[in-house]
Amino acid sequence: MAGDIPMGIFKAYDIRGVVPTELDTDLARKIGHAFASLLKAKRLLVGRDMRTHGPEITGAVIDGMLDAGADVVSIGLASTPMTYFAIGSQDVDGGLCVTASHNTGEYNGMKLCSRGAKPISYANGIGDIEKMCAGDYPGVTGERGTLTELDLLEAYGEHVLSFADLQSGLGLSLDASNGMAGHTLPVILPGLKGVEVNSLFMEPDGTFPNHEANPLKEENLDPVREMVQAKGSQLGVCFDGDADRCCFVDETGATVPADLMTALLARDFLSRNPGAPVVYDLRSSWVVKQVIAEAGGRPIRDRVGHSFIKGTMRQEGAIFAGELSGHFYFKDNFVCDSGVIAMVSALNLLSRPENQGRTFSNLVQDLRRYHSTGEINFRVEDKAAAIADLQERYSEGKQDELDGITVEFGELGDESWWWFNVRQSNTEPLLRLNLEASSPELCEQKRAELCGLLGQPA
Repeated sequence: MAGDIPMGIFKAYDIRGVVPTELDTDLARKIGHAFASLLKAKRLLVGRDMRTHGPEITGAVIDGMLDAGADVVSIGLASTPMTYFAIGSQDVDGGLCVTASHNTGEYNGMKLCSRGAKPISYANGIGDIEKMCAGDYPGVTGERGTLTELDLLEAYGEHVLSFADLQSGLGLSLDASNGMAGHTLPVILPGLKGVEVNSLFMEPDGTFPNHEANPLKEENLDPVREMVQAKGSQLGVCFDGDADRCCFVDETGATVPADLMTALLARDFLSRNPGAPVVYDLRSSWVVKQVIAEAGGRPIRDRVGHSFIKGTMRQEGAIFAGELSGHFYFKDNFVCDSGVIAMVSALNLLSRPENQGRTFSNLVQDLRRYHSTGEINFRVEDKAAAIADLQERYSEGKQDELDGITVEFGELGDESWWWFNVRQSNTEPLLRLNLEASSPELCEQKRAELCGLLGQPA
């Protein structure tokens, strides 16, 4: 099982490594050439984030694409969602964003798509690119392509604003984390009529001078928490480095976990799209499935990872999806994730007439039905053996192997109900545990039990 997940720079969902020791311009040029060859591309699109080595890595990728005979459209600085929009809306065979997402400044990488912004993962292309890059650089093959530049920032802003349906004034505090949200939001925020915005760390800076651009770490939410309370905002949002993820805090500064946001937004989407499918990842609270069903939707539980979620959404015609990691996906956004559209959707929800006068914490309150550990990581030498041991030890529970192992005990609503999932990380050499129970006492008891088997949390 461990061998199924790549641990070099060619990862399950993207390419990512330290510059220049793991990823340099020579390798970037090879990747560009291999990507164009893989897609037999005539025309490709490239965007990049604000990392200090972004221009040189991007230039090398483009050179490789041109050498492979593909024409290239460069959109310059762009968040990952803006790049998805560009690939989805332009007549191109695919494209990529040069980014390392939330990783620290020494990293860079690429997120890749084929035509229509369909994701390319290790299973359907990145693995092939890795093999192609193992050999010598092929050089110019046939007629070299041509490079053009295209400014799509205003068009992207209009696309995001097409999701806005604001019906009352609101106060918003946001933290761009010195990432790409700071590049795209200035063309979006003026169009959010009635929203009073207070912002932090809007200047894109690949050295991330204020805090790590990873909103899943609670300490990185502290600045926006403080601003929400100081300014009396109804909502706080913090973005990751490439702005495809975001995390929310309520008016008290309390974190609203992404699975509860999935349930909340799903309920709102389903009020206007009754019966529609909604996809959620298997780490999510059981309340997500409950709320989707209560709202008349069709809940679809899926594996962790954007390529799986997007594939299932396309296959099932789902209108919306959410992951515990803070990725939110929208059918009308080329079936892609966007932190900014998630923010707009949350503002829409808060502004609806039936919610006026209600606080964000009040809207979320009925979703806090169960008690969870959050995701806990473990460094385990033999991951396959550890999972096999859990399968045997917990054989009396209801088990499935959709992604790692999920085991459920009791019936939902029972005092003794609890479940856990243990799966291999697709991006790091870790096992990840998520556990939920009917009571805080049972949750803590079972957390200690699982930690006793898996070792000290990483």
